Amino acid sequence: MQPGLAERLIDRGTLDRLTDLADLDPALVVHDFGTPAAAAALREAEVVVTSWGCPPLDDAVLDAAPALRAVIHAAGSVKHHVTEACWRRGLQVSSAAWANALPVAEYTVAAVLLANKQLLRIREDYRARRAPHDWQDAYASAGNYRRTVGIVGASRIGRRVLDLLRPHDLDLLLHDPYVDAAEAAGLGARSVSLDELCAAADVVSVHAPELPATRCLIDGRRLGLMRDGATLVNTSRGSLIDQDALVAELVTGRIDAVLDVTEPEVLPADSPLYDLPNVVLTPHVAGSLGGELHRMAAAAADELARYAAGLPFAHPVTAEDAARSA
Repeated sequence: MQPGLAERLIDRGTLDRLTDLADLDPALVVHDFGTPAAAAALREAEVVVTSWGCPPLDDAVLDAAPALRAVIHAAGSVKHHVTEACWRRGLQVSSAAWANALPVAEYTVAAVLLANKQLLRIREDYRARRAPHDWQDAYASAGNYRRTVGIVGASRIGRRVLDLLRPHDLDLLLHDPYVDAAEAAGLGARSVSLDELCAAADVVSVHAPELPATRCLIDGRRLGLMRDGATLVNTSRGSLIDQDALVAELVTGRIDAVLDVTEPEVLPADSPLYDLPNVVLTPHVAGSLGGELHRMAAAAADELARYAAGLPFAHPVTAEDAARSA
């Protein structure tokens, strides 16, 4: 994993558990497989525990690790380091994507509920007035009761968002080409086309994977379908939105946005997204942050315990899963 991450990721209790489960050197954290220390460890390694910043496990690395049988990823996507060579060799792979999905879903639900309360518009209005005002009259359309929320993608995060929103008095829509009407209903939502979702929802929240087919999935035309005053939430990947078209809509003030991801990350200093009053912009922090990192390390320790006991991973990743994930 990347330098400096292990100290933030692995708390004392989890480190003690890892050392109880496996023969490891807690001080050896590798971010370059070409070093002598890494080469020596790879010669004996049966399992590698990885996280953000792990170099690719390619043919050369695997040739240097003849005993390697499993990769346990204490983070989300494995696409950046689990290569085709890993699948050819038949390595078992596990990911803590489920653990990283929880804070993303919580961030999203908070954004949805505050968006329907028209928080950004009320904030700016209050700042400008600084005086008593009839807020009930001015914001008669605000609130979450019977608002429509559209979820784009029944991914792990999208499903968790639907689950968390179900107790609220909301009408939930779902667009996912792999989910039929019956499955959507089981998730508490109505299956619709993407155009219908964009046109009907008060909040559109994007949770689809980053694939060639999903680039600019929400394009200028679909942004134009969104209702006046609607909010776009993106905690997935910046490439899923036509950012130039989005900026053009946001500059008019017609719609709002909550953006945790952009293209590129980080935006140029002169991007209007930093300063628009109808935009909440955060630096890709919806996922595990601060103490939430410890959940992913604990999840990795759980998987290591299962492996040591001869049990299958609770959260395995297959080659097919990786191809369709973010």
